[in-house]
Amino acid sequence: MQEADLCYTPASELARLIRAKAISPVEVMDRVLERAEALNPKLNAICTWTAETARARARRAEQAVLRGDALGPLHGVPTTIKDLAFTKGVRTMAGSQIYAERVPDVDAPFVERLAAAGAISIGKTTVPEFGWKGCSDSPVTGISHNPWRHGMNAGGSSAGAAICAAAGIGPIHQGSDGAGSIRMPAGFCGVFGLKPSYGRVPYFPVSNNDHMSHAGPITRTVADAALMLQVMAGPDDRDQVSLPDAPEHYLARLDDGIEGLRVAFSPDLGYLRVDDEVATVVRAAVHAFEGLGCHVEEVDPGWGDPIEIEHLLYAANAAGNHGAHLDRWGDRMDPGLVALTRHGMRYSAADYVRARGQRMEYYDRVRRFFERFDLLLTPTLSVAAFPVGRLMPEHWEQHPWDWIRWAGFSYPFNLTWVPAATCPCGFTDEGLPVGLQIAAGRHQDLRVLQASRAFERACPWAAARPPV
Repeated sequence: MQEADLCYTPASELARLIRAKAISPVEVMDRVLERAEALNPKLNAICTWTAETARARARRAEQAVLRGDALGPLHGVPTTIKDLAFTKGVRTMAGSQIYAERVPDVDAPFVERLAAAGAISIGKTTVPEFGWKGCSDSPVTGISHNPWRHGMNAGGSSAGAAICAAAGIGPIHQGSDGAGSIRMPAGFCGVFGLKPSYGRVPYFPVSNNDHMSHAGPITRTVADAALMLQVMAGPDDRDQVSLPDAPEHYLARLDDGIEGLRVAFSPDLGYLRVDDEVATVVRAAVHAFEGLGCHVEEVDPGWGDPIEIEHLLYAANAAGNHGAHLDRWGDRMDPGLVALTRHGMRYSAADYVRARGQRMEYYDRVRRFFERFDLLLTPTLSVAAFPVGRLMPEHWEQHPWDWIRWAGFSYPFNLTWVPAATCPCGFTDEGLPVGLQIAAGRHQDLRVLQASRAFERACPWAAARPPV
């Protein structure tokens, strides 16, 4: 098998080949690391390497196969961990000069579970500072580039994870999503990303974005995301709001189909601006659901615009978490994060409590909508990837910190804790990926995966490879 083909082989297939002794975990690791080391100087997706540890674990994985040991579902499969996630004994910078030398003494629960399932991390992936924005740069790691076009934004905050997935640097990558941070980079980079229901994957320590950040998979195939979620999901007492139930059989039920589902399509959620090149591609993709036997209806959900709720909660969390750093570190922090933090300092505790109440009212509108519809389809983003170094696309109104305006399809599902995924659905005339977002009611993670899988089979995307 050619190096690129092996590096683009899905995790589910790699695990099968390893169990069958048709391929060695050492060979897989060597090929993936060779590709990563060759591409990373151009892409800047991995900021902390664990290559030697990964090679040693691959050798142990090979011996386990030869001995006939019981093997986990991801045995010998390379992965990466986002630089926001705590990793025991491995530097976790969070994209910030403030923590450039931090080495945690604990693993996040999903890091433990991926390792226990046999996955082997090759390193930590780049993020914007503290994951605060949807752009692929940080003060400590510099600019990370979209593999479809150098010099273009790869999205954030799971920037390096999506870059690796698109560029064939291993099949499965851990992301997290506080206002779109799995779906934005996956959308910009043309791969699959799933933000599960809140609490589905336990999160510890709690995110600096409070109870709005969800951990989940970024992959090239829906089956790999289902397999990865199966491993990461389940209760953990370290997370007070982790869901108590064991994960469903996501992979086993992936191909059950979606015939007869009531599907709503909203091109703008009733109020959002969307670039024409994105809107056209998404609208064409929605027709596939009619062919899959769904009843599709174009709607305005009638939820209203929650941007002011998001602004207040997002900025107040930034103020509470980062305000104390400004005097010492402000000149070495991302200027946009500094502006957001200072904006958050304007709010009172009473303002924050009122916004939390408004959020609950907003959730109730979304909850009632999903009593009428099984799925909601939207664009993933209002724009395609734009040049790095910018917070806003040049043709959009500029703002010192409010990048959220071009990601307006993302944060409603963080505010409401419902699952949402992005599927590649086409390209702009300039060859940049466009994403279709698929959302469902709370706890309907399997339904989102099944719909994504059905769309993937109708409109295959995994064979598309960026020119790197």
